[in-house]
Amino acid sequence: MISTLVESAFQTGCLSVASEGLIYQVLTHRAYSPTDLAELQRLQSAVDQGKIEREAPQQLTVLSDLMVAA
Repeated sequence: MISTLVESAFQTGCLSVASEGLIYQVLTHRAYSPTDLAELQRLQSAVDQGKIEREAPQQLTVLSDLMVAA
């Protein structure tokens, strides 16, 4: 599921609040694969480089927290 959400973010250039929430749920339930984690790292890198914008306010650090939780 994470791979699908990441691909959507790359296609639109934006990571939605809803997608971040779904990614968080998948990670907290540990329902992910090693491929999902690699895709999540690719997404984090793209966000850090400004290639993908987050819909969430910058004060929220959910994406960074997700990487720590994984």
